[in-house]
Amino acid sequence: MALREARPFLIAAAAFLGASLWLGWWIAAAFGVLLLIGLLLFFRDPERTPPANPLALVSPADGKVICVDEAEDPCFGKGKFRRVGIFLSVLDVHVNRSPYAGVIECTHYSAGEFLDARHLEVDLRNENQTWLLQTARGTVLVRQIAGLIARRIVGWKKSGESVQTGERFGMIRFGSRTDLYIPSSCTIQVQPGQRVLGGETIIALWPA
Repeated sequence: MALREARPFLIAAAAFLGASLWLGWWIAAAFGVLLLIGLLLFFRDPERTPPANPLALVSPADGKVICVDEAEDPCFGKGKFRRVGIFLSVLDVHVNRSPYAGVIECTHYSAGEFLDARHLEVDLRNENQTWLLQTARGTVLVRQIAGLIARRIVGWKKSGESVQTGERFGMIRFGSRTDLYIPSSCTIQVQPGQRVLGGETIIALWPA
């Protein structure tokens, strides 16, 4: 799925490379090669194996944890949640994954700005899409937030569809942030500054 999103960029980069080689612009051709390699790395989509622990909520994205706090549901009026914010640099995998098995009850998209994803108000001011996941243990929200470079939030799943723990549901192009909202009864397993892997790293545990 991620490579499908990369297709127009790869075609443009390949066309630039071909034209540069045909015209003998070797420096430009070298740039085209680097551009192609960079695009392939950005749109990579590795397989991930979720933990076997049935209480584990996994990370919805690769990146660095930049906040662990409490926040109100930004879209659906579900009250206060524990929130884990994850910053994705351009070097991270940008595929988003479901933190737990459940049904996508609904989604909410908001247009906005494109501030740096580490900005204090990025969750309120930037373009974003929020997913409400209803699980057997409670409600979970995943919020995709566009960043300074990111210009498109992509969703591959729709409301009413089921997802498994670690299953892909979308991506954000070129640098961004993904926030996970979980019930306050869950026990957080990560801290700011920690690197996490989407679909594998345990972010929190449901109460036994």
